[in-house]
Amino acid sequence: MAVYDLEEQEQLDELKTWWKLHGNLVTAVVVAVAAAALAWQGWNWWQRQQTAEASALYMGVQQAAARNDAKRARELAGELIDKYSLTAYAGMAAMLSGRAQFDAGDIKTAKAQLQWAAENAKDEALRDLARLRLATVLLDEKAYDEAMKQLAAEPAAASFAPRFSEARGDVLVAQGKPAEAKAAYEAALARLAQKVGVTEGNPRGTGGTAARQQAPYKDMLQAKLDALGTTGGAK
Repeated sequence: MAVYDLEEQEQLDELKTWWKLHGNLVTAVVVAVAAAALAWQGWNWWQRQQTAEASALYMGVQQAAARNDAKRARELAGELIDKYSLTAYAGMAAMLSGRAQFDAGDIKTAKAQLQWAAENAKDEALRDLARLRLATVLLDEKAYDEAMKQLAAEPAAASFAPRFSEARGDVLVAQGKPAEAKAAYEAALARLAQKVGVTEGNPRGTGGTAARQQAPYKDMLQAKLDALGTTGGAK
């Protein structure tokens, strides 16, 4: 027993010595880990709170837009953007309110909200869609150069590629550039074919349903192309 007690005492002394050397570091690490865990929990709670509040505001924007209450939609979208710009709902609200403002004839506000969504929406596809819609509004205003600026960069979402090419064609037609417009519409058709998986060896595409769903859009693109004539010259 005496030998065991002696060994135990030696181990205790070694532990005391080790703690004197490393105790402060161990305490600091434990405190840091605990603080990090609390901070992470706090961040998650804050994010959930932000998302819940932003969601409630977005529902308000949806309801206002459904009632054609552009003023209320604008107010709620503005509040959502001001307070919860880091959430996905901010870009969605800007898009929805932008449409409501356009329908109400407030083109200036519509452009501002679409521009915000194009630059700040969290989802890449939503930014692409905002650029596309903004370009359409600018085309209606005959602001052709500004419209083309919105369409200059290729969309991050490949599914929007045909639409971007088509929109470029529409702007080029309005600018009186039929040859360039023809090339843009041809590009739109080619990208649409890629989208549905159409190839020379597979004319029906990889997905028959997808090809059928896109058939009306393909026909519209072809009609725009045919309207330019075989040479692309203006008539």
